[in-house]
Amino acid sequence: MTISEGNDDADDVVDTEGVLKDVVPPISKTPLFQAIHAARYQRQALIREIESSTGNKVISYVAGIAAPVDREDVVCFVDLLHNISRGQDIDLILHTGGGDIDAAEKLMTMVRKKTSTGQVRVIVPDYAKSAGTLMALGADRIIMSDTSELGPIDPQVIRADRNGNRMRHSVKNYLDAYNQHQDALKKNPNDLAAQMMLNKLDPETVQLFTSIMKRAREFAEKQLHRGMMKEVGNWSQAVSALLDNSQFPTHGQPISWEDASDPKIGLTVDYLDPNDELWQKLWHLYCLQALAVRDKQKLFESEIASICIDSRAV
Repeated sequence: MTISEGNDDADDVVDTEGVLKDVVPPISKTPLFQAIHAARYQRQALIREIESSTGNKVISYVAGIAAPVDREDVVCFVDLLHNISRGQDIDLILHTGGGDIDAAEKLMTMVRKKTSTGQVRVIVPDYAKSAGTLMALGADRIIMSDTSELGPIDPQVIRADRNGNRMRHSVKNYLDAYNQHQDALKKNPNDLAAQMMLNKLDPETVQLFTSIMKRAREFAEKQLHRGMMKEVGNWSQAVSALLDNSQFPTHGQPISWEDASDPKIGLTVDYLDPNDELWQKLWHLYCLQALAVRDKQKLFESEIASICIDSRAV
C-alpha cells in the first residue's frame, strides 16, 4: 500500500489585534521528494482546477482491470471524504470493472451520507461496469461522453466445478436455464433432454442464485429510488432493462450514454461533448490516474489524499 500525505496542520498565530487565527504555512519540499511525487502533484493540481470550475468536491476511484470493488475499499473512501463538509456536492470519478455488491452499496451509502441534501454526480470517463454501474445508479446524475460506458447489472459468480475448475457463471442465465427445462418437463414429463439438463443444475445453487438475483434487483431499485429517481422515474423498469440479458446478451456489453438515457432505461445522464472544456480536464485527469495504477491496483484520490493499494482479490 502506498499512501501520500495530506495537508499539513495549520499553525496558530495571533494577528496585530490579538485575535487567534489559523494560518497554513507554506509547504516546503526537497527537490528529490518533489520529483518523486511530481505525477501525484500534477493530478491533485488538476483536481483543484476542476473543483474551482464546478464548485463540487472531486473524489476519484480508478481501479485496474484485475482489482474489483471490495470491502478493503471502505477505509480508503473514509480518507477521500475526510475533508468534505456534510451537505457539500460531490463528483465521484469512477472507473471499475465491478466487484462485490455489498461493498458497492456501502461505498455509495458513505458518499450519500456525506453529501446529505447535496448532489452526487458520478463521472464515468471510461467504464463503470456491473457493481460499478450499481454505484452509478446511486448518483443524482451521471456524467458521460463518447468514451463512457456502463454495463448490465446481472450478477456474475465465480464457482468451482466438480473438477475444481473455477468458472464464471451468469446468475440470470443459470436461473433462466433451470426455469426453461423445468417448464419443458411440466409440459412433457418424458422430455429426456430437459431431464438431463436439470440433472446438471444444482438445486442448492439455484436457491443461492435466486437470493443473489433478488439482492441485485433490490439494491439497484433502492439506489435509483434514493438518487436520480427519487421524485420522478420508473426505477423498476430501469432495473429490469439493466438485468435483461436478451437486450444485453453479454455481461461486458457497453451501455452508452444514449442507451442509458433512452426511455427504456431512463437514467439521468448529462452528456459532455469530447471537446467540452470540463470534459477535457476530466479526461486528462483520468488518463494520468489510469497510468498510475497497474492491473491489480486501485487508486483513491482527492485534492488532499492519494492512496494506491494492491488488490488482494484472487
